[in-house]
Amino acid sequence: MKSFTLPDLGEGLAESEIIEWHVDAGDTVELDQVVLTVETAKATVEVPSPYRGTIIRRFGNAGDVISIGSLLLEIEEKVTTDHVQNNTLRTDTATVVGTVSHHDHDVNIDEFWVGHSQQVKPTDTLTAMPSARLLAQKLGVDLNNVSGSGPSGVILDTDVYNACNKLLPGTEVLKGARRTMVSTMAESHLNVAAVTITEEAMLERWNPDEDITSRLVLAIVEACHQVPALNAWFDAETMTRCVHSTVNIGLAVDSRHGLYVPVLRHADEYSTRGIRQWVDKTVAGIKERKIGREQLQHATITLTNFGAIAGIFATPVVTPPQVAIVGAGRIIEKLMLRDNKAVPVKILPLSMTFDHRACTGGEAARFMKALVNQLQQASN
Repeated sequence: MKSFTLPDLGEGLAESEIIEWHVDAGDTVELDQVVLTVETAKATVEVPSPYRGTIIRRFGNAGDVISIGSLLLEIEEKVTTDHVQNNTLRTDTATVVGTVSHHDHDVNIDEFWVGHSQQVKPTDTLTAMPSARLLAQKLGVDLNNVSGSGPSGVILDTDVYNACNKLLPGTEVLKGARRTMVSTMAESHLNVAAVTITEEAMLERWNPDEDITSRLVLAIVEACHQVPALNAWFDAETMTRCVHSTVNIGLAVDSRHGLYVPVLRHADEYSTRGIRQWVDKTVAGIKERKIGREQLQHATITLTNFGAIAGIFATPVVTPPQVAIVGAGRIIEKLMLRDNKAVPVKILPLSMTFDHRACTGGEAARFMKALVNQLQQASN
């Protein structure tokens, strides 16, 4: 019998959330057949089986956060005899997401080796994954009162979280995009010299049915062309800055699963209609949790349109290695004095946070001026 553990999915990601199982105990699987879908800090990934055979047992449920090396399946392997070397049968193996190595693991749990039939678990010994023990200590959970759902009753992280929820109702494990947001925001807070500049754009020349997101994207593209210093990446360790000629705009999208920032690449090549089609298609994919890793990478500047919900001005958070993020607030109406007469004008509040290590205040101000000028023009 073969044990299949969660492999390294690449890019230094230590954990994943189970989104959906595609197989169950008793099912027969083929080599490279997708057995489950997980979500990492980057995107959703389909995980194939490295063996062909019958599933004996499945570990973990949808919603569980699991670490690399966590046991996923026990498979009664169907051995192929296509290749024989030195009278030893060879079995097929597979990889996940390109060339990711997979190994059969013996998991050391408090000196109890799962998978070794000759090693017997003492009846008076509490067995738990080391991570589960550490988690229980942090959350104040008594492991003696926890039932393990792992092989041979081993206590897993999920068991500890469930026990904590019983002690403190309402406690939940941050998963997926929310979990990613924790590390991303912490990194920004520690590593970015953030300064926010605000301005207002008068929308007198806008059509009544103007597409706000498309106008913002096109205005950012123009501002990046005029002041490219804000369309850049900065590396403090090497003291280098990469100013991009291509504008790849990350658009912050709020969902019930958390915050996602898909990237509109080569934004300068899109028309207003093309931008809207891209946004609609991408948002639909996020709602279904079907967004690829490549769709969340390589942004050179970010846009967050928080005003679609609420808020006038804000201090958006820069995501390294980017150096700037533009925020659009809720459109408001103000009275402006024109020829000694009070005239109502619609105003779009704008907030831009930039990394002052990589950009000067003058560059940021000129970028904001170019952004406002573009937004105040009549639509084409």
